[in-house]
Amino acid sequence: MSKIDHSLFHADHHALQQAFGDCPQCAAPLQLKRSKKGPFIGCSRYPECDFSKPLHEHEDSLIKVIDGSHCPECDAPLAIKKGRYGLFIGCSRFPDCHHIESIKTQDDTQVNCPVCKNGHLVKRANKYGKSFYACNGYPACKFLMNHTPISGVCQKCGFGVLEKRGGKLRCADKRCQHVQE
Repeated sequence: MSKIDHSLFHADHHALQQAFGDCPQCAAPLQLKRSKKGPFIGCSRYPECDFSKPLHEHEDSLIKVIDGSHCPECDAPLAIKKGRYGLFIGCSRFPDCHHIESIKTQDDTQVNCPVCKNGHLVKRANKYGKSFYACNGYPACKFLMNHTPISGVCQKCGFGVLEKRGGKLRCADKRCQHVQE
């Protein structure tokens, strides 16, 4: 009976170990790691060394260059691109220029923001497609709500916006939630 050469089962270990090279901070081998945001390349000496980099440095997500368009920051052509939240318009010179625009139009409700008093509430969608309403003054104003905003004042606390929920009007202030009559 012949003997099995066990070194054959470990041959790929050495090949994969050098697939990503060495860490630029400590010279230890880099390896494929996983997190809740997906795979990445990290130092094998973690947590002593915290070096990490994306698995795909700058993945080409360009779908189509928009003829006749110009980036307002660098005057390069704009392009339709695909990212982790779906389609968007971005500068074709990325990563040198970071200009982006949303493809989706935001529905302005014409309801004034009750917090900053300058902006309007606009309908937006999260990455899963669920709708919500937020101030168009973001990031300066971070007010948002999940239900349809209605112009009006709460009878109990005086908050400047009501929300339509289940056929009833309620105060949009999370601390009040008074049902209007």
